[in-house]
Amino acid sequence: MDISVVVPLFNEEESLRELTEWIDRVMRANGFTYEVWLVDDGSTDDSWAVVRELTAHNDCLKGIKFQRNYGKSPALNVGFQHATGDVIVTLDADLQDSPDEIPALYRMIVEEGYDVVSGWKKERRDPIGKTIPSRFFNMVTRLVSGIKLHDFNCGLKSYRRNVVKSIEVYGDMHRHLPLLAKWAGFRKIGEKVVEHRPRKYGYSKFGLSRLVTGFLDLLSLMFVGKFGKRPMHLFGTLGTLMFLIGFVSSVVIGTTKVYALANNMPKTLVTDNPWFYISLTTMVMGTILFVTGFLAELVARSNPDRNYYLVEEVLDA
Repeated sequence: MDISVVVPLFNEEESLRELTEWIDRVMRANGFTYEVWLVDDGSTDDSWAVVRELTAHNDCLKGIKFQRNYGKSPALNVGFQHATGDVIVTLDADLQDSPDEIPALYRMIVEEGYDVVSGWKKERRDPIGKTIPSRFFNMVTRLVSGIKLHDFNCGLKSYRRNVVKSIEVYGDMHRHLPLLAKWAGFRKIGEKVVEHRPRKYGYSKFGLSRLVTGFLDLLSLMFVGKFGKRPMHLFGTLGTLMFLIGFVSSVVIGTTKVYALANNMPKTLVTDNPWFYISLTTMVMGTILFVTGFLAELVARSNPDRNYYLVEEVLDA
């Protein structure tokens, strides 16, 4: 199998026929063997009925239906689990991503040796209310991740098969797939300028809230990537440092009190000194952080149900 195309969809009944016919034309014109996984993320319209009809007439089309809406990341994750192609391509179902880009994305993986190729919507067909926050988000992600991409959130990407089999996409981490690949050890990440088409059917399923959740996911991913398997390195270091600061402060306060008593100098009760309580609080917080790190070390990434989703039906002819 040359290419697996993974298409997450939510209420896209109008575009599915046109999209799958377009993908089929591109694949046949280039002589690719292929499969398309249409992952219905709990649509409330007739999207799944359309998927049933399409898969019945084309053995290259396959479908997965979630019992309820989980989000784009879970849809991609389940699609990646089922994909068998040498190269996996993702694109959105709303026809804003052009399937004509697939051959070039495939060649960049197979011939140029990239692990991940991300699309770059250089000329976007979105309103300014989406483009400006997106550019700011991409700038921050570039600085934090060290990956020189212009458009992390573009749905049109291609991956070497062992990349998608090595990463776990959960929450809303689909925005950070190149970073997930980097943390998994895949370093050759490139980009390609792709066509961004005007929306033909329906409406955008993402609001401004994704800007906030995107930054939260980035912080979470950076923490998990650096300390997910060794949380004690972070919490233990902070806890030890705070405990030592509090302990040294307490020693200084006690030594000062003893010195004043020995030399008949004016003295106050230790409990009247505000620094005494600050020192105690710092020592307690340090201890709590240290214990938190110890417990986190025991449970790190051990939840077997974190990436469990209810799949109602799978169509795999």
